[in-house]
Amino acid sequence: MPKKSKKPQSGGTPATVALTAVGVPFTVHAYDHDPSHPSYGEEAAEAMGVSPDRVFKTLVADVDGALTVAVVPVAGSLDLKALATAAGGKRAAMADPVLAERTTGYVRGGISPLGQRKKLPTVLDASASTHATICVSAGRRGLEVELAPTDLADLTKAVLAPIARA
Repeated sequence: MPKKSKKPQSGGTPATVALTAVGVPFTVHAYDHDPSHPSYGEEAAEAMGVSPDRVFKTLVADVDGALTVAVVPVAGSLDLKALATAAGGKRAAMADPVLAERTTGYVRGGISPLGQRKKLPTVLDASASTHATICVSAGRRGLEVELAPTDLADLTKAVLAPIARA
């Protein structure tokens, strides 16, 4: 049964609203964000007590002039060449953070692959399919959603490809 997000707990982020609207089952995980932590994703994994290979970070890259979302485990890093190939391009570079924030409607460290202001092409690392559930940002620092990777891929129309490096 889908979990209904509650405004006090989830803040009604566009990501949780989108999940609730389509009836996808998910769990919200909130934690106290420490602004001095060096890694948003590692902080989330530690705070939730979840293996870093099940917590995925959302990165925005520029693939041949088009913004593209890459969703990779926090335990690794994004392979830009693999992302370009998976997205059907030749070259990829990390997008300007201000442009990524303006386009998605989220702040860095809280960018969710769900409920973005402008729907962007998305590539989900293939390792997601080895887990029953994964965690991604719910749209703000200190808030994650746990859901089936197949649901995330369906909702974002993501391409699954090996785009992470250990």
